[in-house]
Amino acid sequence: MEIKVQPKLIIHGGAGSSLKGKGGVETVRRSLYQIIEEIYSLLESGISAKEAVVRGCQMLEDNPRFNAGTGSVLQSDGQIRMSASLMDGASQSFSGVINVSRVKNPIDLAIALQSSPDRVLSDYGAAELARELQIPSYNGLTELRLQEWIQERQDNFKRTMAGVVAEAELVETSNARRGTIGVVALDTQGRLSVGTSTGGKGFERIGRVSDSAMPAGNYATQYAAVSCTGIGEDIIDECLAPRIVVRVTDGMSLKEAMQRTFAEAHEHKRDFGAIALDASGAIAWGKTSQALLAAYHNGEKIGDTLEIPVGTEIGCVFSPEC
Repeated sequence: MEIKVQPKLIIHGGAGSSLKGKGGVETVRRSLYQIIEEIYSLLESGISAKEAVVRGCQMLEDNPRFNAGTGSVLQSDGQIRMSASLMDGASQSFSGVINVSRVKNPIDLAIALQSSPDRVLSDYGAAELARELQIPSYNGLTELRLQEWIQERQDNFKRTMAGVVAEAELVETSNARRGTIGVVALDTQGRLSVGTSTGGKGFERIGRVSDSAMPAGNYATQYAAVSCTGIGEDIIDECLAPRIVVRVTDGMSLKEAMQRTFAEAHEHKRDFGAIALDASGAIAWGKTSQALLAAYHNGEKIGDTLEIPVGTEIGCVFSPEC
């Protein structure tokens, strides 16, 4: 008789400075919870972790509040260039696209590349793939992101990046925030999968490559899966997602792996966050930034990290150690 696993799910919508007040928290919470509810019900119905991750990423990309897909930030030349990747833990297959434009859901290109001999494509190659797949051209520009870019151009791009949440009343324009979306899922068959998508830092040099399209920011095996958000260069320097996953693979608990990895990151003055699941169903998150916009379903209820105290680095649920 086949034994079914209780599915688990965690998603994020970025990391950075705290949201302004209760109104901002509740707005983001509603957006995240709606996605959690829909994707978790699909997992309960038996869809694979990979399918759940793709659908979750699509929903986050379609929400203009988050910096991915619709609502992506503009680069220094005023153009949108997005990156996304998908990793299936069961097959340990990584695929992604780098700096793609004019598509609604970059994660769709990542899933299309899962079985390809060439599994990571950049700008022109990704655009050609979109044409081959007959994906319609799409403009993800929003008025708020345009105004944000115009203001920064007038200030000669003094800020190094754009806001994580595209909602004028939710962010303090003087503070930098890091925008990415990510989904990590464990399905009823015990399979793990992870996806991460971003519009980039905003105002960056043309050609800059995000960690979201690298294993550094998005990694999974049969033992654990991690999606990262924050300063991409910091994530790359720490090789964050694989470092956590390899430690779990080598016998550490997920909580221990997160604690050691984030202690090292704190020592190195990194600025990022990560969400994670392991094969036992433990859910974990970590951050060195002020805030991590994450929500999860532990099999019984939905929870989130939106109002955790500043300075709290690690959290976990449904683990014997928590």
